[in-house]
Amino acid sequence: MDEKYKRDGEHEDLAVNAKRKKIEKDEKTPDACEKPMKTKIAFVSPALFHVNGEISHEQIHELLRYATLGKRHSAAQPSWCHLYHQRRLAGVVVLILQDTSRLHFSRFFLQLTHLRKIFRHRFGLPHPPSNFVSAVLGLQPNPTTQTGEEACAEPSHLCRQGSSVPNDLETLDSSADVKHLPDGESRSENHGLTKYLLSEEKMREGRYPVLGLPDSQSFVHTGCSGKVTDSSPLFGLDCEMCLTKHGKELVRVSLVDASGQCVMDELVKPHNPVLNYLTSFSGITKEILQPIKTRLKDVQDRLKHLLPLDAVLVGHSINNDLQALQMIHPNVIDTSLLFTGTDGRKFKLKFLAEAFLRKEIQRDDRLGHDSREDARAALELVQYLILQEPRKNNASGNSTQAHLQLSRTPCDALTQALNEPPNGTSLTHPGFLDILQSNGQRILVLGRKENYKGFLPSSMCENIMCISNEEVLQRAREKVPQSFFSIIQFSLNTEDVQAELMEEMNEKMRMKMSQMMSVYVGPLSKHVCLQSVRKIFQTCGPILSFHVVTETHQPYVCIQYEVLEAAQLAVEALNGANVEGCCIKVQRPVSEFTLEWDLMLKELEEDIVNEGVIYISGFKKTLTEKDLQLKFSHFKDIEAVFLPQDHKTGKLKKYCFLKFPSSASAMEALQEINEQENGSGKIRGRKALTPSYFHEDAEFVPQDTESSPPSEHFARHGSRLDNDLKDIVKKLDRSIYKLYKTLQSNTLCVVLLPGTKSSHRSFSGFGLIGIKEDNCSND
Repeated sequence: MDEKYKRDGEHEDLAVNAKRKKIEKDEKTPDACEKPMKTKIAFVSPALFHVNGEISHEQIHELLRYATLGKRHSAAQPSWCHLYHQRRLAGVVVLILQDTSRLHFSRFFLQLTHLRKIFRHRFGLPHPPSNFVSAVLGLQPNPTTQTGEEACAEPSHLCRQGSSVPNDLETLDSSADVKHLPDGESRSENHGLTKYLLSEEKMREGRYPVLGLPDSQSFVHTGCSGKVTDSSPLFGLDCEMCLTKHGKELVRVSLVDASGQCVMDELVKPHNPVLNYLTSFSGITKEILQPIKTRLKDVQDRLKHLLPLDAVLVGHSINNDLQALQMIHPNVIDTSLLFTGTDGRKFKLKFLAEAFLRKEIQRDDRLGHDSREDARAALELVQYLILQEPRKNNASGNSTQAHLQLSRTPCDALTQALNEPPNGTSLTHPGFLDILQSNGQRILVLGRKENYKGFLPSSMCENIMCISNEEVLQRAREKVPQSFFSIIQFSLNTEDVQAELMEEMNEKMRMKMSQMMSVYVGPLSKHVCLQSVRKIFQTCGPILSFHVVTETHQPYVCIQYEVLEAAQLAVEALNGANVEGCCIKVQRPVSEFTLEWDLMLKELEEDIVNEGVIYISGFKKTLTEKDLQLKFSHFKDIEAVFLPQDHKTGKLKKYCFLKFPSSASAMEALQEINEQENGSGKIRGRKALTPSYFHEDAEFVPQDTESSPPSEHFARHGSRLDNDLKDIVKKLDRSIYKLYKTLQSNTLCVVLLPGTKSSHRSFSGFGLIGIKEDNCSND
């Protein structure tokens, strides 16, 4: 997830700092009139929030741990926000909305009235782990925040979760699948790679590109024809593909050397139009590939130049990579053939890397795979096997313990790991539940029976299972006031349609965003300079696409912007403008997705996260935060400057957001900016519309101006499912509000949408934080 705004350092913003100082002053200074001292209130500072950054599940646990235990039990402040006056908290309530994701929050933005009005602090969450509740409570290692050895400290846990891997693994019989050295020929101390080379016979059987095969006639040879020895150089190779009308074509190739250094990482433009970028696997989108000029022949030539004569290529199912490269290489090692089950089953690279390398690759919270990471993992697996061989041969037979440790094959080790019982008492933060229990506190867990997974021992929690959301709400209103720490789980209960619906809902969201960010401009003169038109409309914001409409009598252009503010600003500022002698109209497309735009516009402008925030665009050059602070320094009450950054190139955008302490001060500044600058056509501005999680979400940001319509199946059933979901979401929103009203003042409330998983893809989560105040209005 890329940053929508870039804050200046990690300091408290002015408003929060002023509030903190005022509270501290009230606490320390006696009142001359002997007025009652103001009650200390707990509050969360948003200053350290990553404004559009994702907060990991471990970081959620940091907040819950500190809020529950505080400094008295040596709990540290969370690393990503600041909770003031923790001792004043009356309780901690975690509301989990099962079967929901960040996409749900954006898709049903209008239906979630109470959530939007109650909770000011919002943030993204990674893709859901196998047990969400355990992750946020710190009851299991969190793979989204671990690296290296920690990421697979207990491979048995990682292998069991959601896996049907058999426990009886064995190394593939080398006599049948690899080329051997002649009998009696010795290997060096540290090398034995020739043992794992595929023979030409096996390559032909496995449909690897080989000279003489009909499928490989047009393929290019790498030119590596030298004799391979155990000292020959190893290179890890991995490719990513997209789908075109001619099948899968190469879009990325990565090559790493024996030290793990990346020596080649190239994006490749396919020769045929792309039908599907396979982004969930490749990580490639239309925007990423659009500026690329490199073609297949270019990478073929570079590989021929890079690879030594005796190079050995290593990859996982490397036949697919060579097919995509349309290249023939005689010396390959395929890690997918080095480990199999007794039934010949192959294992995924991700699984093998976790079990043997103690590395986590292809993480769910990333967009697609990293071909450099996959190439490196395959290479390290082979290096692991090569290094194990001399250890086995040199193991001393006098020591039974040494023999058992050193003579195990990698698959023996994996078998043992899979057969180890899970260690349920291994906590990320030992003592969290123990301290609660020693203080006589138990966590209240309330949820629907079908969602309960037994993640906490009964001695540490009070489990109350219900049969419906209505019962959950009823029992929660009774029991939550009696418990300091509560976990309440509601559910959409849409598992039967979830996989089917999520993709369609995601596509509809893309189409909706695409049209809301688009405007039609015209009529224009037949001889109009399109570059001039583009330049005029770029003052409103960055343009994603610009094309001429051909179905009209006079020329019109369709402009799609990167941000909603830019499209709306174009309508407001340029409608009726004179462009090369033509009085133009600037209007939005009219479709089922834009019919409620006026309502959506009003709700976005009034959303509390946009309060006091204005959008400014039209800078002729890229400015830094320091430049912007200097330019707007005459606004004495300005709190912060948010400068967006392109997450792909790292370049700063030519627009920014300014934050003021109130809507009134923001509007005064906006009026002054428009009056002083707009006459010269330099910069323009308007109220902010889009909090970072809304339009920057990679899961539904428009990638194509010509989105395909929903499928025929969804046309028949989608409206009913969508409407049913709207009703369910509205009821959930209402239930949360009813429960929130019953909470005591100074109760920390954390609402978590865990994200969703299906066999096709995962959708990331979302979170909201608020502390109940006395002035919560009744409805």
